[in-house]
Amino acid sequence: MTGEERALEAALFAAEQPMRVDELGEVTGVAAPERALRALRAHYAGRGVELGEVGGRWFFHTAPDLAHLLRRTRDEPRRLSRAATETLAIIAYHEPVSRAEIEAVRGVAIARGTLDLLLEAGWIRPAGRREGPGRPTTYATTPAFLHHFGLGTLADLPRVEELRAAGLLRPLDEDGGKEVAQSPGPS
Repeated sequence: MTGEERALEAALFAAEQPMRVDELGEVTGVAAPERALRALRAHYAGRGVELGEVGGRWFFHTAPDLAHLLRRTRDEPRRLSRAATETLAIIAYHEPVSRAEIEAVRGVAIARGTLDLLLEAGWIRPAGRREGPGRPTTYATTPAFLHHFGLGTLADLPRVEELRAAGLLRPLDEDGGKEVAQSPGPS
């Protein structure tokens, strides 16, 4: 293992949060950390601890097949309401997007608590304000969203064609309405 790889390994091991390549270079003094990160990833592949990268941020994590051994308490999965799920999907596919734009896509008003829930979960963040009347706040997803859903980037989200093929979208209605997410339960 090279000195650069050792420095990056130490910085990532001690980091409280996943780190971007530029942050790693700044902390360690490694001029071009990309090559050393790839070598580290290969070095840790198949071990109990692996080097991961999500959304351009690098971190060590327990190998997925061993994670169950380290859980002391069972985390309850976060259950999102249909409104929250639809809102999160709209933000992910259309970001940055304002509340009014989310409501226009959904066709109904969203409750204040829906955005609050997604903000609290750390899956969305305020992304600035639109130029225009009222200067509405826009929202975008976070690296925590990518990490939670196992995505490297938003480009990894399924395309509309894939969702249709999986039966998760109903076809357009006869009146030319919007395509609607199909609920997994009986209609």
